[in-house]
Amino acid sequence: MSAIPVPASRAISTTTLRWIAWGSIGLAGFGLWLMLPPVEVRSPVWVFLIEALAAIGGATTAGLGLRKLGWSTVGVAGICLLLGWGATQSSVGHLDGALTTSSGAGVVDWGFMIDLTFVFATPLAFAAVGGLMAERSGVMNIGLEGMMLGGCFFSILGADKLGSWELGVLAAMVSGATFGLVYAFLAIHMRADQIVGGTAINFLALGITGYFFIQVYGENGTPGTGLSQIPDVNLHFLDHIPPKSSGRPSFWYQAFGHLNLMTWFLFVLLIAVSVYLFRTPWGLRHRSVGEHPRAADTVGIDVYKVRYFAVIASSVIASLGGAYLALGYTGSFTENMTNGRGFIGLAAMIAGGWRPGRAFAAALLFGFFGGLATRIQGYGYEPQVLVQTLPYLVTLIVVAGVVGRSIPPASIGRPYVKQ
Repeated sequence: MSAIPVPASRAISTTTLRWIAWGSIGLAGFGLWLMLPPVEVRSPVWVFLIEALAAIGGATTAGLGLRKLGWSTVGVAGICLLLGWGATQSSVGHLDGALTTSSGAGVVDWGFMIDLTFVFATPLAFAAVGGLMAERSGVMNIGLEGMMLGGCFFSILGADKLGSWELGVLAAMVSGATFGLVYAFLAIHMRADQIVGGTAINFLALGITGYFFIQVYGENGTPGTGLSQIPDVNLHFLDHIPPKSSGRPSFWYQAFGHLNLMTWFLFVLLIAVSVYLFRTPWGLRHRSVGEHPRAADTVGIDVYKVRYFAVIASSVIASLGGAYLALGYTGSFTENMTNGRGFIGLAAMIAGGWRPGRAFAAALLFGFFGGLATRIQGYGYEPQVLVQTLPYLVTLIVVAGVVGRSIPPASIGRPYVKQ
Protein backbone atom coordinates (compact mmCIF):
# COMPACT_ATOMS: atom_id res chain seq x y z
CA MET A 1 0.00 0.00 0.00
CA SER A 2 1.42 3.39 -0.99
CA ALA A 3 2.00 6.03 1.67
CA ILE A 4 1.94 9.81 1.61
CA PRO A 5 5.52 11.19 1.79
CA VAL A 6 5.42 12.70 5.30
CA PRO A 7 7.71 12.03 8.27
CA ALA A 8 7.69 8.36 9.24
CA SER A 9 6.29 9.08 12.69
CA ARG A 10 3.20 10.64 11.15
CA ALA A 11 2.82 8.62 7.97
CA ILE A 12 -0.82 7.97 7.09
CA SER A 13 -1.84 5.64 4.31
CA THR A 14 -3.59 6.97 1.22
CA THR A 15 -6.58 4.75 1.97
CA THR A 16 -6.97 6.28 5.44
CA LEU A 17 -6.80 9.80 4.01
CA ARG A 18 -9.47 8.94 1.46
CA TRP A 19 -11.72 7.68 4.25
CA ILE A 20 -11.16 10.94 6.13
CA ALA A 21 -12.02 13.01 3.05
CA TRP A 22 -15.14 11.04 2.15
CA GLY A 23 -16.21 11.00 5.79
CA SER A 24 -15.88 14.79 5.84
CA ILE A 25 -18.00 15.05 2.69
CA GLY A 26 -20.62 12.90 4.37
CA LEU A 27 -20.46 15.11 7.46
CA ALA A 28 -20.97 18.19 5.28
CA GLY A 29 -24.04 16.62 3.70
CA PHE A 30 -25.36 15.65 7.11
CA GLY A 31 -24.97 19.22 8.33
CA LEU A 32 -27.04 20.49 5.40
CA TRP A 33 -29.68 17.79 5.90
CA LEU A 34 -30.20 18.86 9.51
CA MET A 35 -31.28 22.32 8.32
CA LEU A 36 -33.91 20.99 5.89
CA PRO A 37 -37.32 19.36 6.31
CA PRO A 38 -38.26 17.19 8.08
CA VAL A 39 -35.60 17.90 10.76
CA GLU A 40 -35.31 21.70 10.35
CA VAL A 41 -32.74 22.71 12.95
CA ARG A 42 -33.21 26.48 13.00
CA SER A 43 -29.93 27.63 14.59
CA PRO A 44 -27.20 28.65 12.11
CA VAL A 45 -24.60 27.87 14.81
CA TRP A 46 -24.96 24.16 14.13
CA VAL A 47 -24.47 24.41 10.37
CA PHE A 48 -21.39 26.63 10.86
CA LEU A 49 -19.93 24.20 13.39
CA ILE A 50 -20.56 21.04 11.37
CA GLU A 51 -19.37 22.51 8.07
CA ALA A 52 -16.27 23.91 9.78
CA LEU A 53 -15.40 20.42 11.03
CA ALA A 54 -15.93 19.03 7.52
CA ALA A 55 -13.73 21.75 6.04
CA ILE A 56 -11.01 21.03 8.61
CA GLY A 57 -11.12 17.36 7.64
CA GLY A 58 -10.74 18.29 3.96
CA ALA A 59 -7.93 20.76 4.62
CA THR A 60 -6.10 18.18 6.76
CA THR A 61 -6.39 15.63 3.97
CA ALA A 62 -5.06 18.17 1.47
CA GLY A 63 -2.19 19.10 3.75
CA LEU A 64 -1.14 15.46 4.10
CA GLY A 65 -0.95 14.87 0.36
CA LEU A 66 -4.39 14.25 -1.21
CA ARG A 67 -4.71 17.80 -2.49
CA LYS A 68 -7.41 17.32 -5.13
CA LEU A 69 -9.81 15.36 -2.97
CA GLY A 70 -9.00 17.38 0.14
CA TRP A 71 -9.65 20.80 -1.37
CA SER A 72 -12.73 19.45 -3.14
CA THR A 73 -14.01 18.43 0.30
CA VAL A 74 -13.49 21.99 1.49
CA GLY A 75 -15.46 23.23 -1.52
CA VAL A 76 -18.33 20.82 -0.77
CA ALA A 77 -18.39 22.03 2.84
CA GLY A 78 -18.56 25.62 1.59
CA ILE A 79 -21.55 24.89 -0.66
CA CYS A 80 -23.35 23.01 2.12
CA LEU A 81 -22.65 25.91 4.48
CA LEU A 82 -24.16 28.39 2.01
CA LEU A 83 -27.29 26.31 1.46
CA GLY A 84 -27.67 25.39 5.14
CA TRP A 85 -27.33 28.96 6.28
CA GLY A 86 -29.88 30.03 3.66
CA ALA A 87 -32.29 27.41 4.98
CA THR A 88 -32.01 28.79 8.52
CA GLN A 89 -32.80 32.29 7.23
CA SER A 90 -35.98 31.07 5.55
CA SER A 91 -39.26 30.55 7.33
CA VAL A 92 -40.34 26.97 7.96
CA GLY A 93 -43.45 27.57 5.87
CA HIS A 94 -41.35 28.57 2.88
CA LEU A 95 -39.29 25.41 3.16
CA ASP A 96 -41.97 22.78 3.54
CA GLY A 97 -45.10 24.05 1.90
CA ALA A 98 -46.34 27.57 2.47
CA LEU A 99 -44.39 28.84 -0.53
CA THR A 100 -45.73 27.07 -3.59
CA THR A 101 -44.20 26.67 -7.01
CA SER A 102 -45.55 25.54 -10.36
CA SER A 103 -45.58 22.00 -9.00
CA GLY A 104 -47.85 23.03 -6.17
CA ALA A 105 -45.48 22.04 -3.33
CA GLY A 106 -43.04 23.68 -0.97
CA VAL A 107 -39.46 24.51 -1.87
CA VAL A 108 -37.92 21.51 -0.10
CA ASP A 109 -40.30 18.74 -1.10
CA TRP A 110 -38.13 15.68 -1.58
CA GLY A 111 -40.51 13.92 -3.97
CA PHE A 112 -40.61 16.85 -6.35
CA MET A 113 -36.89 17.51 -5.87
CA ILE A 114 -36.11 13.97 -7.06
CA ASP A 115 -38.40 14.49 -10.03
CA LEU A 116 -36.67 17.78 -10.91
CA THR A 117 -33.28 16.14 -10.49
CA PHE A 118 -34.19 13.65 -13.22
CA VAL A 119 -35.60 16.46 -15.38
CA PHE A 120 -32.36 18.44 -15.28
CA ALA A 121 -30.03 15.43 -15.30
CA THR A 122 -31.55 13.72 -18.37
CA PRO A 123 -29.98 15.95 -21.08
CA LEU A 124 -26.67 15.95 -19.19
CA ALA A 125 -26.68 12.15 -19.02
CA PHE A 126 -27.40 11.82 -22.75
CA ALA A 127 -24.44 14.10 -23.44
CA ALA A 128 -22.21 12.16 -21.03
CA VAL A 129 -23.10 8.76 -22.53
CA GLY A 130 -22.61 10.14 -26.02
CA GLY A 131 -19.24 11.56 -25.08
CA LEU A 132 -17.93 8.31 -23.60
CA MET A 133 -18.97 6.39 -26.73
CA ALA A 134 -16.60 8.54 -28.79
CA GLU A 135 -13.84 8.82 -26.23
CA ARG A 136 -13.75 5.09 -25.51
CA SER A 137 -12.70 4.73 -29.16
CA GLY A 138 -9.95 7.34 -28.76
CA VAL A 139 -11.75 10.36 -30.29
CA MET A 140 -12.24 13.36 -28.02
CA ASN A 141 -15.70 14.86 -28.55
CA ILE A 142 -15.74 18.51 -27.55
CA GLY A 143 -18.61 19.08 -29.98
CA LEU A 144 -21.32 17.63 -27.69
CA GLU A 145 -22.77 21.09 -27.08
CA GLY A 146 -23.31 21.72 -30.78
CA MET A 147 -24.70 18.23 -31.39
CA MET A 148 -27.22 18.74 -28.58
CA LEU A 149 -28.18 22.15 -29.95
CA GLY A 150 -28.78 20.63 -33.39
CA GLY A 151 -31.01 18.01 -31.75
CA CYS A 152 -32.99 20.78 -30.03
CA PHE A 153 -33.78 22.71 -33.19
CA PHE A 154 -34.35 19.89 -35.64
CA SER A 155 -36.56 17.98 -33.21
CA ILE A 156 -38.81 21.03 -32.92
CA LEU A 157 -38.72 21.59 -36.67
CA GLY A 158 -39.56 17.94 -37.41
CA ALA A 159 -42.37 17.78 -34.84
CA ASP A 160 -43.83 21.06 -36.10
CA LYS A 161 -43.70 20.40 -39.85
CA LEU A 162 -44.37 16.64 -39.75
CA GLY A 163 -46.93 16.73 -36.94
CA SER A 164 -45.38 14.01 -34.78
CA TRP A 165 -42.95 14.02 -31.88
CA GLU A 166 -41.65 10.63 -33.05
CA LEU A 167 -40.61 12.16 -36.38
CA GLY A 168 -39.19 15.12 -34.48
CA VAL A 169 -36.94 12.80 -32.49
CA LEU A 170 -35.98 11.05 -35.74
CA ALA A 171 -35.08 14.43 -37.27
CA ALA A 172 -32.89 15.14 -34.24
CA MET A 173 -31.11 11.81 -34.69
CA VAL A 174 -30.51 12.54 -38.39
CA SER A 175 -29.07 15.95 -37.53
CA GLY A 176 -26.86 14.31 -34.91
CA ALA A 177 -25.63 11.70 -37.36
CA THR A 178 -24.82 14.46 -39.87
CA PHE A 179 -22.85 16.53 -37.39
CA GLY A 180 -21.13 13.36 -36.21
CA LEU A 181 -20.16 12.38 -39.74
CA VAL A 182 -18.66 15.82 -40.39
CA TYR A 183 -16.71 15.72 -37.15
CA ALA A 184 -15.59 12.11 -37.73
CA PHE A 185 -14.25 13.06 -41.16
CA LEU A 186 -12.32 16.00 -39.67
CA ALA A 187 -10.93 14.07 -36.71
CA ILE A 188 -10.28 10.65 -38.26
CA HIS A 189 -9.50 11.11 -41.94
CA MET A 190 -8.27 14.71 -41.99
CA ARG A 191 -6.54 14.19 -38.60
CA ALA A 192 -7.52 17.70 -37.48
CA ASP A 193 -6.87 18.76 -33.92
CA GLN A 194 -9.84 17.29 -32.08
CA ILE A 195 -10.30 20.19 -29.67
CA VAL A 196 -10.33 22.67 -32.55
CA GLY A 197 -12.59 20.40 -34.61
CA GLY A 198 -15.07 19.96 -31.76
CA THR A 199 -15.13 23.70 -31.15
CA ALA A 200 -15.80 24.24 -34.86
CA ILE A 201 -18.79 21.86 -34.65
CA ASN A 202 -20.16 23.88 -31.74
CA PHE A 203 -19.97 27.12 -33.69
CA LEU A 204 -21.29 25.45 -36.84
CA ALA A 205 -24.35 24.17 -34.97
CA LEU A 206 -24.89 27.56 -33.33
CA GLY A 207 -24.79 29.28 -36.72
CA ILE A 208 -26.97 26.75 -38.57
CA THR A 209 -29.67 26.55 -35.90
CA GLY A 210 -29.71 30.34 -35.45
CA TYR A 211 -30.00 30.96 -39.20
CA PHE A 212 -32.77 28.45 -39.85
CA PHE A 213 -34.62 29.50 -36.70
CA ILE A 214 -34.86 33.06 -38.03
CA GLN A 215 -35.63 31.90 -41.57
CA VAL A 216 -38.41 29.49 -40.55
CA TYR A 217 -39.94 31.12 -37.49
CA GLY A 218 -38.74 34.72 -37.53
CA GLU A 219 -39.77 37.01 -34.70
CA ASN A 220 -42.81 34.89 -33.80
CA GLY A 221 -40.68 32.03 -32.52
CA THR A 222 -41.68 28.39 -32.41
CA PRO A 223 -45.38 27.47 -32.00
CA GLY A 224 -46.68 27.99 -28.49
CA THR A 225 -49.54 25.53 -28.79
CA GLY A 226 -50.41 22.50 -30.87
CA LEU A 227 -46.86 21.18 -31.02
CA SER A 228 -46.58 17.41 -30.58
CA GLN A 229 -44.40 16.77 -27.50
CA ILE A 230 -42.72 13.71 -26.01
CA PRO A 231 -45.19 12.43 -23.40
CA ASP A 232 -44.67 11.71 -19.72
CA VAL A 233 -45.17 8.16 -18.45
CA ASN A 234 -47.78 8.28 -15.69
CA LEU A 235 -47.49 5.41 -13.20
CA HIS A 236 -50.63 6.00 -11.15
CA PHE A 237 -50.20 2.84 -9.08
CA LEU A 238 -47.29 4.55 -7.30
CA ASP A 239 -49.77 7.02 -5.80
CA HIS A 240 -51.13 4.23 -3.60
CA ILE A 241 -47.76 3.52 -1.96
CA PRO A 242 -47.16 5.32 1.37
CA PRO A 243 -45.91 7.71 2.64
CA LYS A 244 -48.74 9.96 1.47
CA SER A 245 -50.08 13.21 2.90
CA SER A 246 -53.75 14.12 2.81
CA GLY A 247 -54.70 15.76 -0.47
CA ARG A 248 -51.25 15.32 -2.01
CA PRO A 249 -49.66 12.62 -4.18
CA SER A 250 -47.49 10.02 -2.51
CA PHE A 251 -43.73 10.49 -2.31
CA TRP A 252 -43.16 7.72 -4.86
CA TYR A 253 -45.56 9.19 -7.38
CA GLN A 254 -44.04 12.64 -6.95
CA ALA A 255 -40.55 11.28 -7.51
CA PHE A 256 -41.04 8.63 -10.21
CA GLY A 257 -44.70 8.64 -11.25
CA HIS A 258 -44.59 11.05 -14.18
CA LEU A 259 -41.09 11.01 -15.63
CA ASN A 260 -40.75 11.78 -19.31
CA LEU A 261 -40.56 8.90 -21.78
CA MET A 262 -37.04 9.99 -22.76
CA THR A 263 -35.90 9.61 -19.14
CA TRP A 264 -37.08 6.00 -19.11
CA PHE A 265 -35.38 5.47 -22.46
CA LEU A 266 -32.20 6.86 -20.88
CA PHE A 267 -32.30 4.12 -18.23
CA VAL A 268 -32.51 1.50 -21.00
CA LEU A 269 -29.70 3.22 -22.91
CA LEU A 270 -27.41 3.18 -19.88
CA ILE A 271 -27.86 -0.57 -19.50
CA ALA A 272 -27.44 -1.17 -23.24
CA VAL A 273 -24.23 0.89 -23.49
CA SER A 274 -22.78 -0.77 -20.39
CA VAL A 275 -23.50 -4.24 -21.76
CA TYR A 276 -22.18 -3.30 -25.19
CA LEU A 277 -18.90 -1.82 -23.94
CA PHE A 278 -18.06 -4.30 -21.19
CA ARG A 279 -19.91 -7.54 -21.98
CA THR A 280 -19.67 -8.03 -25.75
CA PRO A 281 -16.85 -8.72 -28.22
CA TRP A 282 -17.86 -5.61 -30.19
CA GLY A 283 -17.40 -3.51 -27.08
CA LEU A 284 -13.98 -5.06 -26.49
CA ARG A 285 -12.97 -4.06 -30.02
CA HIS A 286 -14.39 -0.59 -29.40
CA ARG A 287 -12.32 -0.12 -26.25
CA SER A 288 -9.19 -1.69 -27.74
CA VAL A 289 -9.20 0.93 -30.49
CA GLY A 290 -9.20 3.61 -27.82
CA GLU A 291 -6.43 2.00 -25.81
CA HIS A 292 -4.03 0.69 -28.45
CA PRO A 293 -5.19 1.21 -32.05
CA ARG A 294 -1.99 -0.22 -33.56
CA ALA A 295 -2.40 -3.50 -31.71
CA ALA A 296 -6.10 -3.59 -32.67
CA ASP A 297 -5.16 -3.05 -36.32
CA THR A 298 -2.65 -5.90 -36.30
CA VAL A 299 -5.36 -8.37 -35.21
CA GLY A 300 -7.68 -7.31 -38.02
CA ILE A 301 -9.87 -4.64 -36.39
CA ASP A 302 -10.71 -1.75 -38.73
CA VAL A 303 -9.74 1.22 -36.56
CA TYR A 304 -11.28 3.80 -38.89
CA LYS A 305 -14.60 1.97 -39.11
CA VAL A 306 -14.87 1.55 -35.33
CA ARG A 307 -14.07 5.21 -34.73
CA TYR A 308 -16.54 6.41 -37.36
CA PHE A 309 -19.26 4.30 -35.74
CA ALA A 310 -18.33 5.57 -32.27
CA VAL A 311 -18.36 9.25 -33.21
CA ILE A 312 -21.63 9.05 -35.14
CA ALA A 313 -23.27 7.07 -32.30
CA SER A 314 -21.91 9.65 -29.85
CA SER A 315 -23.50 12.48 -31.80
CA VAL A 316 -26.83 10.71 -32.20
CA ILE A 317 -27.04 10.04 -28.45
CA ALA A 318 -26.16 13.65 -27.64
CA SER A 319 -28.82 14.86 -30.09
CA LEU A 320 -31.39 12.78 -28.17
CA GLY A 321 -30.54 14.89 -25.14
CA GLY A 322 -31.30 17.96 -27.21
CA ALA A 323 -34.58 16.43 -28.40
CA TYR A 324 -35.60 15.81 -24.79
CA LEU A 325 -34.71 19.38 -23.83
CA ALA A 326 -36.80 20.90 -26.64
CA LEU A 327 -39.67 18.42 -27.10
CA GLY A 328 -39.86 16.78 -23.70
CA TYR A 329 -39.18 19.67 -21.34
CA THR A 330 -39.59 23.20 -22.75
CA GLY A 331 -41.80 22.49 -25.79
CA SER A 332 -40.06 25.25 -27.74
CA PHE A 333 -36.71 26.34 -29.18
CA THR A 334 -34.65 29.42 -28.42
CA GLU A 335 -31.22 30.25 -29.77
CA ASN A 336 -28.36 28.59 -27.87
CA MET A 337 -30.86 26.97 -25.51
CA THR A 338 -28.44 24.22 -24.45
CA ASN A 339 -26.60 26.90 -22.45
CA GLY A 340 -23.48 24.87 -21.69
CA ARG A 341 -25.20 21.55 -20.92
CA GLY A 342 -22.99 19.71 -23.38
CA PHE A 343 -19.90 20.80 -21.48
CA ILE A 344 -21.43 19.84 -18.13
CA GLY A 345 -22.23 16.45 -19.66
CA LEU A 346 -18.59 16.19 -20.68
CA ALA A 347 -17.59 16.95 -17.09
CA ALA A 348 -20.02 14.28 -15.84
CA MET A 349 -18.41 11.77 -18.22
CA ILE A 350 -14.93 12.58 -16.91
CA ALA A 351 -16.06 12.57 -13.27
CA GLY A 352 -17.66 9.18 -13.94
CA GLY A 353 -14.41 7.70 -15.18
CA TRP A 354 -15.74 7.05 -18.70
CA ARG A 355 -18.30 4.55 -17.35
CA PRO A 356 -22.03 4.93 -18.04
CA GLY A 357 -23.35 4.31 -14.52
CA ARG A 358 -20.88 6.60 -12.80
CA ALA A 359 -21.38 9.31 -15.43
CA PHE A 360 -25.13 9.13 -14.79
CA ALA A 361 -24.52 9.51 -11.06
CA ALA A 362 -22.45 12.64 -11.72
CA ALA A 363 -25.21 13.97 -14.00
CA LEU A 364 -27.72 13.46 -11.15
CA LEU A 365 -25.51 15.56 -8.88
CA PHE A 366 -25.45 18.41 -11.38
CA GLY A 367 -29.16 17.97 -12.07
CA PHE A 368 -30.01 18.32 -8.38
CA PHE A 369 -28.58 21.82 -8.21
CA GLY A 370 -30.22 22.75 -11.51
CA GLY A 371 -33.55 21.69 -10.08
CA LEU A 372 -32.91 23.49 -6.80
CA ALA A 373 -32.54 26.80 -8.65
CA THR A 374 -36.10 26.48 -9.98
CA ARG A 375 -37.52 25.80 -6.50
CA ILE A 376 -36.43 29.06 -4.91
CA GLN A 377 -37.96 31.54 -7.34
CA GLY A 378 -40.22 32.83 -4.58
CA TYR A 379 -37.20 34.10 -2.62
CA GLY A 380 -36.35 36.71 -5.23
CA TYR A 381 -34.12 37.13 -8.24
CA GLU A 382 -30.74 37.35 -6.50
CA PRO A 383 -30.92 34.02 -4.59
CA GLN A 384 -32.15 32.25 -7.72
CA VAL A 385 -29.23 33.56 -9.80
CA LEU A 386 -26.81 32.60 -7.05
CA VAL A 387 -28.12 29.02 -6.93
CA GLN A 388 -28.08 28.82 -10.74
CA THR A 389 -24.30 29.20 -10.59
CA LEU A 390 -23.97 26.16 -8.32
CA PRO A 391 -24.04 23.50 -11.11
CA TYR A 392 -21.02 25.16 -12.69
CA LEU A 393 -19.24 25.49 -9.35
CA VAL A 394 -20.02 21.84 -8.59
CA THR A 395 -18.63 20.95 -12.01
CA LEU A 396 -15.32 22.59 -11.12
CA ILE A 397 -15.18 20.92 -7.70
CA VAL A 398 -16.06 17.44 -8.97
CA VAL A 399 -13.65 17.58 -11.91
CA ALA A 400 -10.86 18.99 -9.74
CA GLY A 401 -11.39 16.28 -7.15
CA VAL A 402 -11.95 13.28 -9.41
CA VAL A 403 -10.01 13.85 -12.62
CA GLY A 404 -6.73 13.15 -10.91
CA ARG A 405 -7.88 9.56 -10.27
CA SER A 406 -9.76 9.03 -13.55
CA ILE A 407 -7.72 7.32 -16.24
CA PRO A 408 -8.88 8.17 -19.77
CA PRO A 409 -8.41 5.82 -22.76
CA ALA A 410 -4.70 5.73 -23.54
CA SER A 411 -4.99 6.93 -27.17
CA ILE A 412 -7.63 9.59 -26.68
CA GLY A 413 -7.12 12.60 -28.91
CA ARG A 414 -4.44 10.92 -31.02
CA PRO A 415 -5.21 10.52 -34.75
CA TYR A 416 -4.36 7.07 -36.07
CA VAL A 417 -2.34 6.65 -39.28
CA LYS A 418 -2.64 3.23 -40.87
CA GLN A 419 0.66 1.80 -42.09
